[in-house]
Amino acid sequence: MRKRKIELAVISDTHLGTFGCHAEELLTYLNSIDPGILVLNGDIIDIWQFRKRYFPRQHLLVIKKILDMAAKGTEVYYITGNHDEMLRKFTDIKLGKIHVVNKLVLNLSGKKAWFFHGDVFDASMRHTKWLARLGGWGYDLLILINRVLNKILLFLGKERYSLSKKIKDSVKKAVKYIHDFENVAADLAIANHYKYVICGHIHQPRMIRKVNKHGTCLYLNSGDWVENLSALEYSGKRWELYYFKNDKLSPFFADQDLKKMDYKELLTAITITPRI
Repeated sequence: MRKRKIELAVISDTHLGTFGCHAEELLTYLNSIDPGILVLNGDIIDIWQFRKRYFPRQHLLVIKKILDMAAKGTEVYYITGNHDEMLRKFTDIKLGKIHVVNKLVLNLSGKKAWFFHGDVFDASMRHTKWLARLGGWGYDLLILINRVLNKILLFLGKERYSLSKKIKDSVKKAVKYIHDFENVAADLAIANHYKYVICGHIHQPRMIRKVNKHGTCLYLNSGDWVENLSALEYSGKRWELYYFKNDKLSPFFADQDLKKMDYKELLTAITITPRI
């Protein structure tokens, strides 16, 4: 399958190392594109929920794939989030084409784009982190239950169903939180003369024009790879919101070497620093 060449791809909230991560679909997507820049906008590896007994081969394959993309010339920016906040101690470290940052500003066709995860706007992250961590475990359990439910639904020939998405969409407080999050991000972007603001964190893929009395900007959110399986793509001065469910991709491996590697070989390949 021919890879799509794009200028920039943004993914966030993959939560590698948790039951909810759709690593196989994510790997399929990464194998289908050839981006000049790949922005990993936070919560890529879920260090909060990390378990020694659970880190499947597919999750390692995603990490290896990203390293290989960097080795082949893709500029990779890893923006830290709340679930991988331990990486913030390595901020501004650069390993070849891989950059670890807390935020990022890029010039896209003469317009400034501001990238950050978004947990800075979340009061629970700042004041009651223990509650946020507890909520993370509960969310992970809900996703595990949802996976069992979806297996039953697929067996019965019915469509998948997202319990967490249904709960979020039906709870007024959650809807208000998402709306407020978008407005705060957009207002800050406009105040700082950014034309694009790109976030993650709330697992809500979005692309909407925001306007206030001081100006306008385009608010974008890359969504996640737990519920929505979404990404953002930029090429030819245009943004597009990508959904895996709308694509015609079937699971494939563009890199046969990856397909042949066993678990131990993958661990070795990831932990030994590559020449990028």
